[in-house]
Amino acid sequence: MTSQIESEIETESPPLFNYLKQEIPLEDIRDYASPRRISSIDFLKGFAIVFVILAHTAQGWLDADSMYLYGILFALLDILGPSLFVFLSALSVIFSIKRKEGIIHPKIIRNRIFTRGIVMIILGMLTNIIGVDLNTGQIRVIIFGWNIITFIGFSQIFSFYILKLKKSNRIVIGIIIIVLSPFLRAILYEGKEAGNIIFTILHFIITSPTPHLTLLPWVSICFISTIFGEYIFEAMNKGTRDAYLGLFRIFFVWGIIFILVGIFVFFPNGLNLADALVWQPGYAPQTPETMVGGLAEYNHLGLLEIANNQNYFVIDGMPNFLIRGTSANMFYNQGAALLIIAIFFYFIDIQNKSNDFTNVLTYFGKTSLSLFLIHFLFIPLFFNQFTVSLFLIIVFSYIGFLGIFMYVWMEYAKGVGSPEWLMVQLGRIGQKSGEAVKKTTKKMYDRIKKREKVKKMEDFMKKLSKDDENEKTKE
Repeated sequence: MTSQIESEIETESPPLFNYLKQEIPLEDIRDYASPRRISSIDFLKGFAIVFVILAHTAQGWLDADSMYLYGILFALLDILGPSLFVFLSALSVIFSIKRKEGIIHPKIIRNRIFTRGIVMIILGMLTNIIGVDLNTGQIRVIIFGWNIITFIGFSQIFSFYILKLKKSNRIVIGIIIIVLSPFLRAILYEGKEAGNIIFTILHFIITSPTPHLTLLPWVSICFISTIFGEYIFEAMNKGTRDAYLGLFRIFFVWGIIFILVGIFVFFPNGLNLADALVWQPGYAPQTPETMVGGLAEYNHLGLLEIANNQNYFVIDGMPNFLIRGTSANMFYNQGAALLIIAIFFYFIDIQNKSNDFTNVLTYFGKTSLSLFLIHFLFIPLFFNQFTVSLFLIIVFSYIGFLGIFMYVWMEYAKGVGSPEWLMVQLGRIGQKSGEAVKKTTKKMYDRIKKREKVKKMEDFMKKLSKDDENEKTKE
């Protein structure tokens, strides 16, 4: 106990203002939430952020005649963009927690996670407030909404507590949330429509005015991704080829299982409150009219109307497993994420395959938070102006520009002012505040030592007194 307390005692540090003025190593900015020794995770973050940029720019820049392609491709490739990005971000928080366990004080780890999570939530709120409707170019003013950044910030804080649960408990809770969420959301939506104030408040918190990543069922990602994050961390610490092959098999097998469950298993479809327990397979087609709340509750269904805005064919419905927020979709998305991670983990980390392309995307992954936020700034330059061919030329040039911009910002301006820089600074504030914990620990330690000395002295005096009494008795 004494050695543990002594290990927490450090020398006096400079005042907070001077402390924050100290230069942050560039690697700390690039790797603030990176597994470092697992290159495929950073590569896939970069891969996912590119698809996020493609989705957002396509919604804003494609002309009316080409927009139907956005509706079709976004529905099919959502697993490569926002869904994969959120899964990787939720998974990566494990490295921020596990890497420091047993090295620094637990309260410092907690402070770092909380400060980063809260700031990401605030940044997410700001993107709602100053958001732009990508269809019309008009400014939107929304105070609260579950967008990607807001949810990632929440998931970081939530995952900190989830890690205290056993893996078996996490998977059971995660599956229960996935299966019951559509039914619970149907109850809340119809209760809100009926004017029930409690249901209205709960619906606002869980779904929000921007239901991109609703709290239910997306919070299930925190329960499931933390399990696989721990597997990665364990394999990373072993660092052997056998450990990596075992990790590959875990991700590959569970990825396939989750995908098959999402497509073929029957789930409650939530047609209406009376029929919410009617079960349908993941491949069953849906329309806004067949789901409680329609577009207001499941705005991903809007892609169906966009996809049908052409004269070539008609799509009758959108499969459950492609509709964000359904039970089938959550299994399908997380299974796809696990499978994609397994494939690229095998080639990049086990087979050591790398080239300029993978290196660029890995760099994108290390700066993905900045890329996500700054790519919105230039979307208002064009609205509904480009055909598909011209769009592809413009958008890949735009992505290249963003990459060069980030490189200059990071390598020459040391990343000062970037979201990653902000997260590291906040982590340092957490560490600084944690030093107060250490000082308190030192004071407690000094008091304990003083009490121990006093007690030893008292015991010694009692022993002397007892010895004197024994001598007198003998005499």
